[in-house]
Amino acid sequence: MHMLLVIAGGVAMLGLFLLFSHLWGGTRPDLSLASKVFIPVWLLMAIANMWIGVAKAGYSVRDEFPILLLVFSVPA
Repeated sequence: MHMLLVIAGGVAMLGLFLLFSHLWGGTRPDLSLASKVFIPVWLLMAIANMWIGVAKAGYSVRDEFPILLLVFSVPA
């Protein structure tokens, strides 16, 4: 359930990046810039989610890495 919430948060965050890009510029290059900015920000958020799973929840990196790939790749 937590994984679905994180993925939904990523999709919502991508929507916000695209919305702000459209409001501030509105051209296609601005939308691609929003996507290019979103990717590293979302990667950092997904890695932070993995770190919390390892440090606080007690999962191993081996257990969390496939989750990281899924959480990152769906919104990205």
